Amino acid sequence: MKHAIDRKRVWGWWFFDWASQPFHTLLLTFIFSIYFSEVAKRHFIALGDSSTLAGANAQALWGYGLAVSGAVIAVFAPILGAIADSSGRRLPWVWFFSLLYVVSAAGLWSLMPDQPALVQAVVLFGIALIGVEFATIFTNAMLPGLAPRAEIGRISGSGYAFGYLGGVVALAVMLALFAETPSGRTLAGIPPLFGLDPALREGTRFVGPFSAIWYVVFMVPFFLWVREPRQQRRPLRVGRSLAELWALIRSLRHRRSLAFWLVSSMFSRDALNALYGFGGVYAGTVLGWPVFLAGVFGVVTAISAAIISWLGGRADRAFGPRAVIAACILALTTVCVLLVGMDRDTVFGVAVPAEPLLAGLRLPDLIFFACGTVIGGAGGALQAASRTMMVRHTTEERATEGFGLYALSGKATAFLTPFLIALVTDLSGSQRIGLLPLIVIFLVALVLLGWVDPEGETPT
Repeated sequence: MKHAIDRKRVWGWWFFDWASQPFHTLLLTFIFSIYFSEVAKRHFIALGDSSTLAGANAQALWGYGLAVSGAVIAVFAPILGAIADSSGRRLPWVWFFSLLYVVSAAGLWSLMPDQPALVQAVVLFGIALIGVEFATIFTNAMLPGLAPRAEIGRISGSGYAFGYLGGVVALAVMLALFAETPSGRTLAGIPPLFGLDPALREGTRFVGPFSAIWYVVFMVPFFLWVREPRQQRRPLRVGRSLAELWALIRSLRHRRSLAFWLVSSMFSRDALNALYGFGGVYAGTVLGWPVFLAGVFGVVTAISAAIISWLGGRADRAFGPRAVIAACILALTTVCVLLVGMDRDTVFGVAVPAEPLLAGLRLPDLIFFACGTVIGGAGGALQAASRTMMVRHTTEERATEGFGLYALSGKATAFLTPFLIALVTDLSGSQRIGLLPLIVIFLVALVLLGWVDPEGETPT
């Protein structure tokens, strides 16, 4: 591992987080998911569903789509990682999956407000998710070679903070210049740019092409400044790569800390991703938030995430990643309990005042704003510290394979968590009850974390 820090290379690596964050901020959480939930709910009401059932059906459809994407990622992530390590090259894979993400994200423009192609939108979103997740595997695998071990936590946390800052800027631009409010104007009080038609929701639908353009522009520093170490190019041997991957999986029975870490992170990150994926749908259908309000909420959340992720990187360096991960899991579990316990008119069964308390927002709205701050901050710190913990369990030479397993652990139940939420939502007819599996999953992750060595371990 390098003992000197190439700052330009580190900045290039950070720009991947800046470029890719709008997928999570604009598409997964705050703009597209809420627009999808609005359109889908109206569609199901038109088919004869009640408002409550229509919202549940919208959440279920979204959940089943995320489940399928998660299954694809779970199957192929470790295989691709092993092949990339065998060939000694990672950047070509980043190029390929970046292209997959850009094309599918741009295609989200096609979700019309009337006569919506809901399944097509879910499929395109799923392909975009696969593209950005696979690209992340190969960029994460470059982390061990960026700096000495003592600096990895700080660099990882700062990378997430930089990415969240990019999410804030992208979201602010969308709200100010493109996404229409009910008045037909943006939050800046102007019509959507480029003559986009508010009646057809073109300002909001532009979020897909906008995210794709943002990614293309800000990946330029990454591809200019990030270079793979010079090494002899090895021939691609798929069979050998898969054999080595299987040997690594079998070795987990002798690597207690890594095994418990992978399973613990599997649950914690799956639950976090599901919380991100369903947060917008919850806001749009349970609380009845319009897209522009969710966007303002997103700015507040992303700012807190950037600050807390940066602080989390410092805490990681001071206390180690395991302590940071445990604190974040507890915070996120508390949020899930609150989400299950409240709706538009009650909090844990107690009626809330009908009049607004602050800036036109009622108590459930303010609680959800607070929850969003915790989700963004704790979620960013959790992911950054998890990345550091994985570095403590691998080597630079086997990093892509290790992060492929890490991605597998993060996605092995990614299809299961959204499926459980969708299933419980279907069976109960309640979106709030449908979030109950998240509480159980976070608590299981916390228990398993107790068997993980704080200092990690390296393969022999």
